[in-house]
Amino acid sequence: MPRRDGEPVGTVAPWLPPGSGPILGVAGAWLLGALLIGASGRLATLRPPRPQLVLAGLTLALLAACRLWPPLRRFAAAVDLRALVLCHLTRFVGFYFLALHTRGELPRAFAAPAGWGDNATAAGALLLVLLVPPDGPGGRLLYLAWNAFGLLDILGVVLTAARLAIADPGSMRALLQLPLSLLLTFVVPIIIATHVVMLMRLARSSPARRA
Repeated sequence: MPRRDGEPVGTVAPWLPPGSGPILGVAGAWLLGALLIGASGRLATLRPPRPQLVLAGLTLALLAACRLWPPLRRFAAAVDLRALVLCHLTRFVGFYFLALHTRGELPRAFAAPAGWGDNATAAGALLLVLLVPPDGPGGRLLYLAWNAFGLLDILGVVLTAARLAIADPGSMRALLQLPLSLLLTFVVPIIIATHVVMLMRLARSSPARRA
């Protein structure tokens, strides 16, 4: 498949490109660090806007690394889009949001939109990976539509959580404790970054750009 500046012009590529070892190693160390910080209980002591600043800082750092760290830049350019979409199966956490609401541990104003929005995004991700090749007929448009919906959903989730936490920090305490603290310190930065990477890849694979 032809390349431009080291990036596949299309959207179907190796699911785990050569040279992915450093990426997996850093991701594993990051996850371990997120688990240790969550287990320490320190996140639960943070008050707004500090958790939101942590999330924003991690997300911006990851996006910068996608641009500036050569192994991650090559990985983001070469990995099959479906591998990135699979990361979004973590958004079936929406069912857990709904369960916590029934137990009185999350407010309905967060759990209902975040839960059903994330569940819908995760279900769409599963259907795309199973049924729709990104370079097949209509595949690019379907991936673009799903990506736009998923990005708007996760941004809405983050903003809703921030608004409710500022108004009543105790109402969102569950998000600062394991296992949900991993959303703040690991999962959501990756979710947002993969949406951005997919958007750029899909834009660059448009028929007009390939002509």
